[in-house]
Amino acid sequence: MKKIPMTAAATAAVAALTLTGALVGSAGATQSDAAAVADAENPVTHKDNDRVPEGAAWTQHYFPSSDGSDTELHADVLLPEKLPEGKRVPVILSVGAYFGHSGEQKDEKWSHTGPSDRFTDLVEEGDLLDRGYALVQVDLRGFGGSSGCLDSLGKGEQADVKAAIDWAAKQPWSTGKVGMYGKSYDAATALIGNNLDQDALGAVVAQEPLWDMYRTIRSNRVPMLSGALATNTYNQIALLEQLPDDQKRYRKNAGYEKQHAECTAYNTSNNLQADPNSQYWQERDLAGQAKGSDTPLFFTQGFTEPITKPEAMQEYLANHQGPERGWLGPWDHVRGNESTADGRLAMGRAGWFKEVMSFYDQYLKGIDPRTDYPAYAIEDSNGAWRSQDTWPLPARSAEVVLRDGSYVDKGEPGASAGFFTWSHPVEQDVRITATPSIKMTTEGRGNVMVKLYDVAPDGKAVMFNEQVSLVDASGQVAVDLKSSDWTLDSGHSLAVEIGTVQDGGWIDTPAHERIRVTDARLNLAVDDPSDDVPTEGKRSPFLDTYLTAYTKQLTPKSPSFTVPSPRA
Repeated sequence: MKKIPMTAAATAAVAALTLTGALVGSAGATQSDAAAVADAENPVTHKDNDRVPEGAAWTQHYFPSSDGSDTELHADVLLPEKLPEGKRVPVILSVGAYFGHSGEQKDEKWSHTGPSDRFTDLVEEGDLLDRGYALVQVDLRGFGGSSGCLDSLGKGEQADVKAAIDWAAKQPWSTGKVGMYGKSYDAATALIGNNLDQDALGAVVAQEPLWDMYRTIRSNRVPMLSGALATNTYNQIALLEQLPDDQKRYRKNAGYEKQHAECTAYNTSNNLQADPNSQYWQERDLAGQAKGSDTPLFFTQGFTEPITKPEAMQEYLANHQGPERGWLGPWDHVRGNESTADGRLAMGRAGWFKEVMSFYDQYLKGIDPRTDYPAYAIEDSNGAWRSQDTWPLPARSAEVVLRDGSYVDKGEPGASAGFFTWSHPVEQDVRITATPSIKMTTEGRGNVMVKLYDVAPDGKAVMFNEQVSLVDASGQVAVDLKSSDWTLDSGHSLAVEIGTVQDGGWIDTPAHERIRVTDARLNLAVDDPSDDVPTEGKRSPFLDTYLTAYTKQLTPKSPSFTVPSPRA
């Protein structure tokens, strides 16, 4: 196994997946004395337990999953404290792995139990309870107060999501209208909710979700470092010790994984499967399962995301037939309301919770929006924001032919590590959008990495897209790159590098043999930035971080192809 320095993205993946899902953080330990513990019939407020948000009444509930197993699910419910008897409210539901009372991903040293503060920002900044909504946080099987073996986005967890939606809709304080909310893993379970076609589900808000679990764990049969870390992370979360003052029933369910060693073994072994067409991975292909779905969807996606990358996003959106709203741009694994240490909005666009609550009001209460929000608000690679009716919106798609070449699959930089094909400089600003794809004929076995660079006239080059694949005896490689939204300024060139994996973000096994590439063809969708309709938003801080990490000097060579013009 090779050892090479990790890129900024790989380093970020290690840091983020040590605390996967991550986050505008938990409040941490409190030092209060013994606090009241809620049950289904006896609500607890902030006065008697400081882990309960002010203005909320906390109760705990248990109900079975929907797959006929003996899995029991646990829910923490936050209702408006002064909700009149008989009054019903819509439910905002989140189903995930991070709601354990002792902490999201590690023991946070709480002195007493209470509901997870994972989405306290939604409650407080979004005025969720004051606006007449309930918040329900349900532990997936194997996590928190739920029993059963963890089943990462599989049929078991899909059954849990179905059960949670049905349960939330049928409670005496519920109007029967349910919206889902999440970020990262619980954004993926929100996508599952859409895919299940439950009548009660009226809206989904998903920040930085996983669109297809396989492509989060592996790249075309090559394992990703972040995927290996994630598997271990979720095993550890499932084994977290819960708090001494938790309900006996809660603690019994929380100990299920410790009593059933096969649970974490199953999770580990199945995530080692390389074949994307296996039953295990097909059951977790959320993009494919979205076909014909129509729940109103509001999502965010960073094009420069190092964790939940924009892979299978376009496929999911093409399969989804309902109303859509999206914030897209060059940021990392952050929430819509998140700020940097110096107070700048991480996504650069203000009004996250205002827009989220307007979205819920529209689809769960039937209240027309007071603001005319764009369907899609998109920050481009120059930091400018535009509005669009949909995404992608290419003016033209075309295939360009790349030159033949060869490289040695040695898994490290060097003179024979790859070869380049250069375009002629573009004569106008050209945006590369949608999902580029590449196919090639190969001779030899090993690994291949494809990189796209935006190259200025002085050779200053930014790598803005990449993909990795196994090269096998079939002699054919055909892969999608990440979804993209990158502008080549007038006079810039597109450079395509094909070679060995030179990035510690993948755990590849170099073949140490020469691989020859012929008949390589890159499919590009392009758009004309001059047609952009501006909308509100500032430059996201991570864009400059990304440019610093992924800019290097290249020596331009003779061009052999022309980037398609959006005006042709």
